Amino acid sequence: MSSVLTWPFRAVKTFRHSIAFLPSQLALAYLLLGLAVVVPSLDAATLPDFLGWLKFKDQDTARTLLATLIAAMISLMVFSFSMVMTVLSQAGGNFSHKLVFGLITERHHQWVLGHYLGTILFILILLIVPLNGEAPSLWRSMGIYLGVVMVIHCLGLFVYFIHNASQSVQINAITAGLHRETRLALERLESQQRDARWRHRETPPEPGGTWHTIHSRRSGYIQNVKLEALADLAESIDAVIHLNFSLGDFTVEEFPLFKVEASRPPEESWCRDVLAQLAYVQGETVEDLYINGLTQLMEIAVKALSPGINDPGTARLCIHQLTELLIRRLKLVPSNALTDEQGHIRVTWPIRPFETLLYRLFIPILHYGKDDVSIDLALLKALKTLSLYAKHRELEVIQAHADRVIATLRQLARDGLDHRFIDERLNSGEHRLQLPGTLAATPPP
Repeated sequence: MSSVLTWPFRAVKTFRHSIAFLPSQLALAYLLLGLAVVVPSLDAATLPDFLGWLKFKDQDTARTLLATLIAAMISLMVFSFSMVMTVLSQAGGNFSHKLVFGLITERHHQWVLGHYLGTILFILILLIVPLNGEAPSLWRSMGIYLGVVMVIHCLGLFVYFIHNASQSVQINAITAGLHRETRLALERLESQQRDARWRHRETPPEPGGTWHTIHSRRSGYIQNVKLEALADLAESIDAVIHLNFSLGDFTVEEFPLFKVEASRPPEESWCRDVLAQLAYVQGETVEDLYINGLTQLMEIAVKALSPGINDPGTARLCIHQLTELLIRRLKLVPSNALTDEQGHIRVTWPIRPFETLLYRLFIPILHYGKDDVSIDLALLKALKTLSLYAKHRELEVIQAHADRVIATLRQLARDGLDHRFIDERLNSGEHRLQLPGTLAATPPP
């Protein structure tokens, strides 16, 4: 299928994951309910007699009530989202601006917004459709009372919204949410790679023979790639597709994204289909790429260590979360090749080794927290824990990072009290690292 035919599906998928999806659905439901109240003209005789007391006696009372309700709803909506934007801006300043959009797009916030908008639309329809100078019918009066019930429901949602928004910006909730989403992304990757078609090659695969290049036609962050679809496309022309980028990379137009190993140049329509398998995003999402979740936890720790925030407790909390996630990463052997049903390699891609990942996460925290003994010791404890799950190559990398942390502690310790406090914790706990007995001792060979 060409990219022109797949464009509507991509547009629908993009809208489905946008902040407007749930609010628009709820607003449409309220709109249809409002039309059901004002369009049909039901005879009072068809309704139960005990509802007769609900009928308004004059038109002015009904219109005044509706005008009051819609004014109250607009004020409530403006106040609610002005408050939450203030709270989220403060959270972005204290932690990371990348978190603000994620908090706004949470499902329960979208549900509240949808009910607010729907209630306003419902009342607006009742105000717009004229009554022809007569008192509202019983059916129309019941619709007006339904609008009152909707406003009362929105008042309850307002209390829930205020409580939930204030809870969601607490650092414990933020880091726990990031930890949970990153763990789920790792679990999805592990489940996907259980298929025998997914392979890990120790030697990075390189294109050989005759190969051709497919260039990018837009810029942005490539968050995800449909690798199975690429494998099918490669099999259709008996080729091998080599990705020239890592997931999460920012690429520009005319960047050589793919190297196609094939006997003859691929057709333009085939190249368009290959490019259509890329998922671009503006920013970083954790759902498709676990590395983004690890990076955001590191950035929260770095932000907490800044002089303006000065919150080492938050940084230590992030280190603990990173340790558990990195242990899961150590247990996972990421695939870098995908085969067809016959076992022939069809797609290859680069992966970030554990060494690169550990450097990207721990070195910034060590750099900004090097003057805090508690941060240095927290990093050392994390490395000790990681060493228990590491293989030989990863253990060497962890050892090198531990040596760097100890070198930082040596520069930081200025008197006997510092040395005594640090020495008691150098070799405490279970680990497989070679650490000196004291800061003054020579490190083991």
